[in-house]
Amino acid sequence: MTGRRDKPLRSDRLVALFLLGAVLFNPPVLRAFGATETLFGWPVLYFYIFVAWAVVIGLAALAVERRQRKEEDR
Repeated sequence: MTGRRDKPLRSDRLVALFLLGAVLFNPPVLRAFGATETLFGWPVLYFYIFVAWAVVIGLAALAVERRQRKEEDR
C-alpha cells in the first residue's frame, strides 16, 4: 500500500524538475543573462546555461537514484 502512495510523490518531483528546467531555459530568463560581460573568460549567458544544465541533470540523477534505492529496499 505504501508503494502506491510513494509513486505519485516521485512523479511529482520529476514533473517539478521539468517545470524548473522550462523556467530556467525560458527566453526571457536567458535574455537577462545576455550581457556582453564575461565570467571566467566565458560570456555570462554560456556560463548560466552550463550551470543551469548541470543543476537540472544533477537533480534528475538524484531523483532517479532515490527512486531506485527505495524500490530495492522493498
